[in-house]
Amino acid sequence: MTQQFEQKTIRSSCPYCGVGCGVDITTTNGIPSAVVGSPNHPANLGRLCVKGSNLIETIDHDGRLLHPMIDGKQVDWPQATQHVAEKFSQIIDEFGPDSVAFYVSGQILTEDYYIANKLMKGFIGSANIDTNSRLCMSSAVAGYKRAFGSDTVPCSYEDLDHTELLVLVGSNAAWTHPVLFQRMEKAKLANPNVKIIVIDPRRSATAELADAHLPLKAGSDVALFNGLLHYLIQNDAIDNQYINAHCEGWATTAKAVASSDLTTTALLCDLTEQELEQFYQLFAQSKSSVTFYSQGVNQSSQGVDKCNAIINCHLATGKIGKLGSGPFSITGQPNAMGGREVGGLANMLAAHMNIEDKTHRDLVQEFWQSPTICQKSGAKAVDLFDKINSGEIKAVWIMATNPLVSMPNRNVVEQALKKCEFVVVSDCMEKNDTLTYADVKLPATTWGEKDGTVTNSERRISRQTGLMAAPGEAKHDWQIIRDVAHKMGFTEHFNYQHSADIFKEHARLSGYKNGTDGYAVRDFDISALSQLSLNEYNRLTPIQWPVNSTYPNGRQHIFDDGKFYTPSQKAQFINVVAQLPQQIPNVEYPFILNSGRLRDQWHTMSRTGKSAALAKNVKEPFLFIRPEEAEKLGLTKSDLVKVASPYGEVILPLQFDKGLQTGNLFAPIHWSQLTAPTANIAKCFGSFVDPISGQPECKFTVVKVEKYETKQFIQCFSTSEFEPQSDYWAKVKITSGFEYICATSNSIDLAINWCREHNQVSGDWSYFENSQSGIRTVLCIKENKLQFAAFLADYKPEINADWVESLFAQPSVTVEQINRILRADVEQNFLNGKTICSCFKIGETQIINAIVDNNDNTTELLGKRLKCGTNCGSCKSELRSLINEYGQNNSQTTNSLSTNKNISNSVAQQNAKLVQIPITEI
Repeated sequence: MTQQFEQKTIRSSCPYCGVGCGVDITTTNGIPSAVVGSPNHPANLGRLCVKGSNLIETIDHDGRLLHPMIDGKQVDWPQATQHVAEKFSQIIDEFGPDSVAFYVSGQILTEDYYIANKLMKGFIGSANIDTNSRLCMSSAVAGYKRAFGSDTVPCSYEDLDHTELLVLVGSNAAWTHPVLFQRMEKAKLANPNVKIIVIDPRRSATAELADAHLPLKAGSDVALFNGLLHYLIQNDAIDNQYINAHCEGWATTAKAVASSDLTTTALLCDLTEQELEQFYQLFAQSKSSVTFYSQGVNQSSQGVDKCNAIINCHLATGKIGKLGSGPFSITGQPNAMGGREVGGLANMLAAHMNIEDKTHRDLVQEFWQSPTICQKSGAKAVDLFDKINSGEIKAVWIMATNPLVSMPNRNVVEQALKKCEFVVVSDCMEKNDTLTYADVKLPATTWGEKDGTVTNSERRISRQTGLMAAPGEAKHDWQIIRDVAHKMGFTEHFNYQHSADIFKEHARLSGYKNGTDGYAVRDFDISALSQLSLNEYNRLTPIQWPVNSTYPNGRQHIFDDGKFYTPSQKAQFINVVAQLPQQIPNVEYPFILNSGRLRDQWHTMSRTGKSAALAKNVKEPFLFIRPEEAEKLGLTKSDLVKVASPYGEVILPLQFDKGLQTGNLFAPIHWSQLTAPTANIAKCFGSFVDPISGQPECKFTVVKVEKYETKQFIQCFSTSEFEPQSDYWAKVKITSGFEYICATSNSIDLAINWCREHNQVSGDWSYFENSQSGIRTVLCIKENKLQFAAFLADYKPEINADWVESLFAQPSVTVEQINRILRADVEQNFLNGKTICSCFKIGETQIINAIVDNNDNTTELLGKRLKCGTNCGSCKSELRSLINEYGQNNSQTTNSLSTNKNISNSVAQQNAKLVQIPITEI
C-alpha cells in the first residue's frame, strides 16, 4: 500500500525575542519539515534570524516532560490537578491568599497569561503573580505610565525605515533583535544620510553599523539624557508649541537640568565634550528621531528614571506620535507585551487597569463576576522569592521559566525553593535547574504545539499556531490552570473549551466600560475582536492594537493626536536625577561585570541548546576582558578564571574584547546546571532593584577575577550524554551526539580510565599519546562506528568539531581515519576556524582569507564569494568586524595569522611521533 504524502504550509510566529516575526512552516504528513519568514508579516517581511531559521532542529521530543509527576512518581492528570488544588486551597484557608504565588513567563501565550491572572487576582484574591518579564521590560512600563498615564509603546517598526536619527541605547540589536537590526541596516543603505548613534559601555557588534559609538560610563544614562535636554534648551531646539499644547511639568524639569552642561555631563559619563556635542547636535537638528532602548536601560536600579530621561527629550522636541520618531522600548521576550495586556505583572490588573485604583478593581471584579479581587499590588519577582525564603509565601507555581538561572542572586532563589512548602512547576522539559526542587511537575506544551496569540514590541497581535500534537500527556498551560481552577471550586467561571474562548473574553474586558458611563478611556482596547468565530480566530492576521470601533484596522501611532491617558490628557515631564549604581568598585572587587545574550542562543537554552547549528558560533561560556587588563592579572586567552562577587562565584574561560571600557567585563547569561554548572552568571548579581519597577540590576555588579589553576584540559565527543567529573565543563550539541569541553585542577594519569568511567559507551577502546603536540587521545569504536573520542592535554586542544562530527555520522570509519583521529590530525577541509555564519557553516579562517587574498572588503563581496550573511544576516556585524580588523592589514602579517589559526586547529601533524602502542580493550 502506497504511503500518502501530504504537505501544507501553516502560518505562525517565532517563539524567541520580542520582534515577533511571522514564520511559514511546511509540514510533511503533520510534522514540521521547513521554516521560512512570512513575507507578508509586518514585523519581519520575510526575514528571519539564525535562531528562527533553525526552529525545526528544536522540536524533537528528547528530554521532554511527558507525564505529571508527584514527588518523583508518575500520576494521571486528575490526581495531579487535584493535588495542586488541594494544597493551594489548604494553604490559602490557613494562611490567607497572600501565602501563595504564581511565577509565570513571557514564553506562555496571552490566553495562558490571562487565565492565570484571573485565577490569582480574581478568585484566589491575591496579586502575587509575577513574571520573568519583570526582568525584561518592567522599567519601560513604569516609565511610559509616568509620562503617558498608560503603558503605551508609541512606536512601530516602520519608524526605523523613516527616521533621520536612530539612537540605540543599551541595546546590542545585532545579537538580540537581529531582524530589526537588518531593517536598520537596510534603511541606512537606502538613505546614507540617516545617522546611527550607539550608546553602550561596550563596543558591541551593533556599533559596527554606527556613525558614532558613545562608550558612556556604566549606569550614567540619566546624566547623558539630562545633558541632552539641557543642550536642547540652550540651543533653542525645543518645540514650545508642542510642550504648551500637549505636556505638563516642563518648567520644573527644565529648571532641574540647568546644571547639566557639557562639561559636567562629560565628567559624569566619562565621555569627551566633543563626543557629547556630536550626538546632541544631531538630535537637535534632526526632524525625526527614534531612541531604541533595551536591557542596558531597563535592567538597572535606576531603570525607570533612565526611561523617563529619554522620554523627556522626545516630548521636549515633539518627536513622538509621528512617523520616524519616538522613545521605543524593545522587549526581550516573545509575549512580554501580551503579559502586560492581561495584567501579568504583580502591580497591574487585566486590560491595562491599575490595582491601586478602586474603580478599576471594581470594574474587573464586576466583569469577571469573581468572589473577590486583589486589593493591593503583589510581590514582584525579587520580593516574591524573598517572601518564599522568609516563609510568608508557602506555595508557588512556576510556569515555563527557570528562575534559578534567570533571576539574580541564584543562591537566595535556590535557598527559597529548598525551603518552600509546596513547589509546582509546569514545563516542557523533564530537567532544568528549577525542576530539581519541584514537588509536582506538570508537562506543558511548547512552540509547535501551543495555540493562541502573542503581542510583539510594536503592539502587534499575531497567532502562534499549533503545528503538531503534543507528546505524551502534555497539555497547554491554560488547560492545566483551568483544570486546577475547577478542582478549587471555580468551574463556572473557567469553563473554556478552546484558547479562542479565552481570547474573546480578554477582548471583551478590554472594551468593558472603556470611555463610557463616566469611565476614562483606556489605551488597550481590542473589543472589535471580541466576536470572532473560531474560524476567524484561527485566521487572524497580525494587527496593532487598539482594535475597536474607532480603529477597526488598528492604529500605528497612538499619540498622533497629541492626547495621552493622564487625567489632563497631557504627557508628563518627569524630573529625574542622575544617581550612581548601588554598588561601586573597590579594592576587593575592582571590576564591573555586565551580562547579556549571545547572537545564536536564547535564554537558558532549553530550546536553542537542541540545535547543533546554533552551537557552532559560540560553544561555551566565557568572560570578556580587555587584553591589557588580562596581562596585568597574569592571564592569557582561554585561561580558566574564577569570577567572584559579594553574592557568588563562577568559573569561566577567558576571552579578549578590546571593545570593553577599562574596568568592565562581560559574560553571557545562557548556561545552567545542565550545560555548564560553574557558569551560571546569575550567581554574581545581587538583589538590587529599581525602587519603582522592581526590575533587577542585571547589568552591573562588582567582581574580582583570578586565575583558576588548571592542569588538564579535555575535549570529548560522545554519542551519548553524560556528566563529566571535572572542575569545569560545558556541553555542546552536535548532530550525532554531544561535545564536552572540560578542565580540571588535577592531572589525569589514566586517561582511558577517566573516559570509560564517565559514560556508558561500550566497544573497543584505544589510547595514544603524541609527543609533539602533547595530546593524549582516547577512542571507542563499536562495529567500525565511532562512539567516543577524547583529546587530553595541558592546554586547550580545540580539535575541529565539524571534523569529528562528520566521522560520527559515517556508518563506519576507515583505518586511515582512525589513525588521523589518534594523531589529532584534522583533515584540511575542516580547518576553517570558529563558525561565523551558522546558516552556511562558514568559518573565521575562510572569511579572513577571502578578505586578505581577494580583497573582499564588504559584506556584499564576502556574501557573493562564500554566501555568508546572505540568508538570515545575523553574522553581518561579525563580518564587518573581521573586515575592519584584517582589511587594512599587511597581507603577509594577516596570512601568517591565518596560517597560525590552521596550526592551532591541527595541533598534531601527520609526521607526529606516537610514543605509546594502542591499548585495545572491550
